[in-house]
Amino acid sequence: MKIRKLCAILAASSLMLLGACADSGDEGGSSPAAGDDQTGTTGKPIIGLVMKSLGNAYFQGMQAGAEEYAAANTDKFELRSVGTQSETDIDGQIDAVKNMIAQKVDAIVIAPADSQALIAPLKEAADAGIKVINIDVKLDDEALAQAGLDIPFVGPDNVEGARMSGEVLAEALGEGAKVVIIEGISGAANAQQRKAGFDEAVANGKLDLVASQSADWETDKANTVFTNLLTANPDIQGVMCANDSMALGVIAALETAQNTTIKVVGFDNVPEVQPLLDNGKLLATIDQFGNSQAQFGIEGALALLSGGTPEAWVKTKLELIKSSAAG
Repeated sequence: MKIRKLCAILAASSLMLLGACADSGDEGGSSPAAGDDQTGTTGKPIIGLVMKSLGNAYFQGMQAGAEEYAAANTDKFELRSVGTQSETDIDGQIDAVKNMIAQKVDAIVIAPADSQALIAPLKEAADAGIKVINIDVKLDDEALAQAGLDIPFVGPDNVEGARMSGEVLAEALGEGAKVVIIEGISGAANAQQRKAGFDEAVANGKLDLVASQSADWETDKANTVFTNLLTANPDIQGVMCANDSMALGVIAALETAQNTTIKVVGFDNVPEVQPLLDNGKLLATIDQFGNSQAQFGIEGALALLSGGTPEAWVKTKLELIKSSAAG
């Protein structure tokens, strides 16, 4: 109930912020293409939402939040959403953006799978007169500058969130404890930022980082990666996972090994980890309110379409969620 209330507060505050910006100026299915007047068949602007893997509970929540928001604002815009089959399906995302261009949507809200590879198709979109809002994973600033793009970002401070999660682990283990980091996709800015935040927690807590390896945000890969790390480093005491999907894979590997001593922290607060927080198998996670991020991005897109200029970074809220076992 507390989280629902907080989401509502976030949504209200974001709506006021982006609305003010607008005032300052003057696996989804295929949908029919819009006409040359840049409005859909209903006469409303079309917002295309491009996400990463809809096999990930985080993006399932994002899609559900976007669809709920669209249903409550049918008089304002038409939503067309699409996700990929896997976290690493960068080509699938590029194709999705190009399909949105072909459909002549008015704006694209995107959570990019890669912070650089999506720049070229988004440049095509911008050149076609389509407004673009970046959510969840920050596009690379240097690549944006080289492409001559100025795309607002709506999302959290991933460094801060990972540090918060990692410091819970550090406090539970104490100085000198041996830990590993399970990273996201190396080409994604949020993966790099969460690694940086975990590194800060390691340094602040004077932990011993014995390994840091990517599992591409995916549960099965995290299970394999961590199983190999545990075999090579049987004295591991803690694991920092850059998202909860990978934390699920790590915890499954621990259950297979019948290891009940290694402590795990994650990031995202997806529904699947709630029982693990309750029983202490997951020590902490970070709620970044993914189900609201698409809404905030849509609000930013509508602000741009109204002639407004959203801030370069509309920073969304983070909340540390701790297991009672964390103290």
